[in-house]
Amino acid sequence: MPTRDTPSPAPFSEKGFYLQEFRGRTVALAAPEGAVAVPDLLVAVIRELAGNGTRVLLLPEDPTLARDLGLEILPSGEAREGDIWRGLQVRHALALVPQSGDFGAACLDLAARLRLGKFVWLDPAGGLAGEGGEPASFVDLDGLRRLRAAGHPRPALLERIEALLETGVAAVNVCSAEGLGDELFTYAGSGTLFTRERYLAVRRLGIDDYGAALDLVRRGVEEGYLAPRSESELDRVLGGAFGAFVEDRFLAGIGALLVHPDGATGEIASLYTLTRFLGEGVGGHLVTFALERAGALGLERVFACTTQERVGAFFERSGFRAVPDTALPEARWKGYDAARRARLHCYAADVARKA
Repeated sequence: MPTRDTPSPAPFSEKGFYLQEFRGRTVALAAPEGAVAVPDLLVAVIRELAGNGTRVLLLPEDPTLARDLGLEILPSGEAREGDIWRGLQVRHALALVPQSGDFGAACLDLAARLRLGKFVWLDPAGGLAGEGGEPASFVDLDGLRRLRAAGHPRPALLERIEALLETGVAAVNVCSAEGLGDELFTYAGSGTLFTRERYLAVRRLGIDDYGAALDLVRRGVEEGYLAPRSESELDRVLGGAFGAFVEDRFLAGIGALLVHPDGATGEIASLYTLTRFLGEGVGGHLVTFALERAGALGLERVFACTTQERVGAFFERSGFRAVPDTALPEARWKGYDAARRARLHCYAADVARKA
């Protein structure tokens, strides 16, 4: 039984979250010739992954890179799937030099044979630009095909990524070698994540999601989107919280539906979406979930408040109407910062109650 001497839980960290996700899995790193200018940066990431219990398979076009990194090179050409698997059980990180004259085709063949789940393509140019020229942090297979059809300036790379996804690779990251750590271990990333489908689903948070959710709330507060909350207020948010998950693991955005004492009104609180997933409709999915849950709970009205005009415009596009703060439950303003209240924009929407 816990006692007063039980240590506090370790603070949530992005890197810790991702390392846990990678533990016991195999990550392949494809390094075309010239993709790695500073080997020491790559060594640090490989060591961290291997020390975490992640199997790392480096596929260098130039075998000199593997030697510079101090990795054992598997016998070339005839390495079978079982040989590769056994080698990774012992070393956790090793290199396999593709033998085909076409490096991309050789990597594709290996990915298909091993049914790799995570494949990283290192490219000095880093991630891609989207259809409008902005950085593309997250692209599904349909979006990739649209980029190809639109004549994206990196056609060979897109063709290669599409082929990898079609072989069954669940996720392909494209980033620079220097940005590998940020791409693998942070929410923001540094390159582009490709998946076969969007894999975006909204559900209520479980207790194991709370650490990641509180980290997103903290980010929203620091960026000025969300109001600071006390620990007890955060506990209430967690109790009504839901999240948008990519691949059912990566939290792309959060929100909460807080029911007010009148039993007829709910508040959408702590709505926040990671920049990496902007443009994926995450906010809209979260609001839709909140309204559906409000209907299931028998609520009549839902409201939301923000200091950001851009967020206010989003709520109006989502069917909310602007209302004065005095139209909201008085309990909402108990202990609320007066200066922040004066800057708020408030919005409300009627709830379609389920029969």
